[in-house]
Amino acid sequence: MKAFRFLHAADLHLDTPFSGMSGVPDRLRELLRESTFTAFERMIRLAIEEAVDFVVISGDIYDASDSSLRAQLRLREGWDKLGEHGIPVYLIRGNHDPLSGRRLRLALPDHVTEFGPKVESVTAVRRSDGEPVAVLTGASYPTPAVHENLAIQYQREPGSDLYHIGLLHGNVDGQEGHDAYAPCSLRDLQASGYDYWALGHIHKRQILCDSPWVVYPGNIQGRSLKESGPKGCYLVEVAENGEAELSFRRLDQVLWLESRLSIDGLATEEALKLSLEEQLDELREAEPDRMTVVRLILTGRGPLHGMLQSGPEAAELLQELRRQELGRFEAEAVEAGQGEGIVWPAGFKLETGVELDREGLVAEDSFLGELFRLGERTAAEPERVEELVDTALAQAAENRQLRRILQELNPEAKRELVRRAEELAAALLIDDTPPTSREGRSVS
Repeated sequence: MKAFRFLHAADLHLDTPFSGMSGVPDRLRELLRESTFTAFERMIRLAIEEAVDFVVISGDIYDASDSSLRAQLRLREGWDKLGEHGIPVYLIRGNHDPLSGRRLRLALPDHVTEFGPKVESVTAVRRSDGEPVAVLTGASYPTPAVHENLAIQYQREPGSDLYHIGLLHGNVDGQEGHDAYAPCSLRDLQASGYDYWALGHIHKRQILCDSPWVVYPGNIQGRSLKESGPKGCYLVEVAENGEAELSFRRLDQVLWLESRLSIDGLATEEALKLSLEEQLDELREAEPDRMTVVRLILTGRGPLHGMLQSGPEAAELLQELRRQELGRFEAEAVEAGQGEGIVWPAGFKLETGVELDREGLVAEDSFLGELFRLGERTAAEPERVEELVDTALAQAAENRQLRRILQELNPEAKRELVRRAEELAAALLIDDTPPTSREGRSVS
């Protein structure tokens, strides 16, 4: 086997509209919308700088089947740059960009191979000498929904000593949060005889197995707080002995994340504002070359709990932080260009509580003491937690959409619901917070 290297990316979702965010000024919204293109351009530069032998794209290049003209033109521009350096591209279509999509049919350049609706294989060569190095197998989605197990149709070529790479856009082992398209099991992939499974569809970066390699690179650019953390692609170097080494390379221009801040020890609104500003500055220093969109999770106990949970101050504080950040963006936009160093507070998630001596109350012969003792006994018995949550949410489960959400709650999430109910009850009993307040609410 001959040594070679390739780049594996997936879920580009070019031209995502970012229509679901509230409170974002137009200039920042345009920067967000441009971020998928920026990540794609970085991917192209990376492939050229690393002199890879080819690029593999595992589906969902566009965000919608009726992709915009600008998305198609920017994609073609990227392909042309790779072509100038002799770098081939092998791609499949996924559920967001199926072959049936209503898009302008811009001709693909000769160095870009798009797999059709049936499983097929091609041979990739090493750029330096034209020697065959890998067999690539893939299939594009003909329609937005594919429910058959495509993986079992991938079979290694008998007697071939070339490295085998399978391109598949699908859900392995029924991962939650994504549609069960092209469903398969890890066992199916391991039994195929392939050396590397270049997966797409799941936006969370994961290496499910290293023998053979079964890899989700995640999407190249996060698009919401559900897609938090660094985003990018994998550079894969295959040695002469067939062993592969993977290195994750970041491509994202906008980083989405959650950050926690405790109100313990904070007595005034001014102290909270200063702590939040310090938190934003720390995030800025950690990612000076990117824009960061952050949801601030306020935790802990203290006198600010009532204000945060029931008053307008939390919303006003969020607006003030945004005003300051927008001023920074406008002052530095010319220099920054892509919003580098901007930390945009997307909202607050409030998980604060009233000040109380829990240990003392548990030992106390009182109604509150009995409440906390009951909570501890319930939390210690998974069956009681299940029964309590199911009973309390029985009415909500009558709604089909809510029932689906409730069915996805794991045991830890149910214990957290019991804890929050316990603390809300305590707050209503010992605090002057109005009953309309709710622990765990969001402000955006």
